[in-house]
Amino acid sequence: MKPGAGINARGWVKTRRDSKGIHFLQVNDGSCFQDLQVVVEDGVLPEEILARITTGACIKAAGDLIESPAAGQAVELRASDIILIGDADPAFYPLQKKGHSMEFLREIAHLRARSNTFGAVCRVRNALSDAIHRFFQDRGFQYIHTPLLTASDCEGAGAMFRVTTLPLNGPPPNDDSKGSDADSAEDFFGKPAYLTVSGQLEAECLALALGNVYTFGPTFRAENSNTPRHLAEFWMVEPEMAFCDLDDDMELAEEFLKFIIRYVRGRREDDLQFFNKRIDSTILANLDNVCEAPFGKITYTEAIEWLQKADRKWDYPPFWGADLQSEHERYLTEELFKKPIIVTDYPKEIKAFYMRLNDDGKTVRAMDVLVPRIGEIIGGSQREERFNELSSAMRLQGLDVESYSWYLDLRRYGSVPHAGFGLGLERMLMYLTGMKNIRDVIPFPRTPGSIEF
Repeated sequence: MKPGAGINARGWVKTRRDSKGIHFLQVNDGSCFQDLQVVVEDGVLPEEILARITTGACIKAAGDLIESPAAGQAVELRASDIILIGDADPAFYPLQKKGHSMEFLREIAHLRARSNTFGAVCRVRNALSDAIHRFFQDRGFQYIHTPLLTASDCEGAGAMFRVTTLPLNGPPPNDDSKGSDADSAEDFFGKPAYLTVSGQLEAECLALALGNVYTFGPTFRAENSNTPRHLAEFWMVEPEMAFCDLDDDMELAEEFLKFIIRYVRGRREDDLQFFNKRIDSTILANLDNVCEAPFGKITYTEAIEWLQKADRKWDYPPFWGADLQSEHERYLTEELFKKPIIVTDYPKEIKAFYMRLNDDGKTVRAMDVLVPRIGEIIGGSQREERFNELSSAMRLQGLDVESYSWYLDLRRYGSVPHAGFGLGLERMLMYLTGMKNIRDVIPFPRTPGSIEF
């Protein structure tokens, strides 16, 4: 919009400043980081209306857009009329012009999107979601919807939320998170049901019919983890590709990360600049590093050897057979390689049952993409397409093979090599924004003991 144009602007008042018969309102409608300064001279509004236009109030302002004589904005709106749409009593409105802790803002999650930080988080989250769909749609992937209610545990770990229609005032189900309950016949599905931890297994069904597919939706983990990196409800992006091996999987994962970073940089640079200035001054440099450098590649065994040779004291001493910890991942990416890396071929004992067994009989065709500052950001694998090997892996991990008969059918009828990976949307948002706690990159965080809003 050029100066001189007559416009109408609607939004919420972030601050108000009064000076010698002129009132300056900073107004934002949520569409971008930059506020619009609305200038109101005495006499434009009745005093009783002007007094009610305070921080948090919603207004509609009409007037001319003019060049701003002051620093801080190129243009401002010289108001000829203002309609007060909604009051916000300053005695009670919690978002005043002062610093608020992240902990306090989580307590008012219904209002925190009006703050600079969380407004920017929401806009980046939107751009990231758009980037994900564009990446896969432009490459011919089919967007599929996998169920949120399931009887299967994709990860085999048992950390699942039980879903039941049994009376709330009755005795709780004798649920061990696996197997059947004595009372399950009385429940809605006639067997134990859960919220999904992943859409991968169902995505494999459709990949072995449609070729390349992806699912993008909420997933749930009933882990009692009170850390800055864990949520009970979060969003996952999970592509699955037929006729694909681990090398193809790694290539797509690297291409995917670089695309979504460039896409968000191109559309939300104003918000990212804010995060770079106020949250973490290394954000933009880290993002550029991901986009510009070819990812390093290293096997799990090589990674353990490098970690054991490092001249440092570890909180979790590395040894072959142990999972990599955050301190290990950050050392490998930030100090050893100084760029993103992909670690492959993990011990079968620490990975899920569906990963393809290597010829050595000890490792599986798994891969984790590690990036500086965050560590693991993508996890994936080539899936086990061989019936006998898959059923053996299920038994070794104590799974009820009969309940996965449908999954084994994919190996009975027209099985093909296939692979896929998963990226947690919130983990990616932490990397893009520099936010330190995963609770602050989702509108309404679900964590142990917290399900408000």
